[in-house]
Amino acid sequence: MILSFDSSAVTASAALTDGDKIINSAFINAGLTHSETLLPMIKSVMNGYSFKDLEAIAITAGPGSFTGVRIGVATAKGLAFDNDIDCISVSTLEAIAYNFTDKNTIVCAVMDARRMQFYNALFEIKDGTVKRLCDDRAISLEDLSVQLSVFDEVIIAGDGAKLCFDNLSLDNIKLADDERIYQNAVAVSKAAKNKKRISAASLMPVYLRQSQAERELKLKRG
Repeated sequence: MILSFDSSAVTASAALTDGDKIINSAFINAGLTHSETLLPMIKSVMNGYSFKDLEAIAITAGPGSFTGVRIGVATAKGLAFDNDIDCISVSTLEAIAYNFTDKNTIVCAVMDARRMQFYNALFEIKDGTVKRLCDDRAISLEDLSVQLSVFDEVIIAGDGAKLCFDNLSLDNIKLADDERIYQNAVAVSKAAKNKKRISAASLMPVYLRQSQAERELKLKRG
């Protein structure tokens, strides 16, 4: 069994899975309240099961909200250390792509990085297989527009999807439906299947760029 959870953006979710079987899952869209909601959600999906029963803990290690990513990674490390469990680090953007494994399409996973930049990665979904087309990156709307224009059809998903969709003048893009637009823990568990398991000590957050506080400190130092 694998416990998967996500707190990298405005939503939070948790799931307990055994192979392809979903034992329990929970999802909430209540803003950045993860310090209050994540652990109770994890306990709810673990109801009737022990952490000692787990083979691994899968977590979206970023990119995303700096606070949300830190909360998720810290929670995973704490649970893993306490129960001697391996961890699996999953890209938040890749987890988004796994919402669409029943389609043959291009998925543009986008998260709002502020200042009209987006954390982004592109994925090709074909016959249930997810193929990454580029590394996770921070990209401007203009540069993203050029790259998306070469595809026949693109589904845009993620917490930055609506902002991105509303500001792109492309005929080949489609906004994901409400049920699939956000990453969720079940998709995290799917993305984790073929990934390497690592120790809790090796699990680290992935930010892609410095936080606003770090950028301001760097400016002050010249």
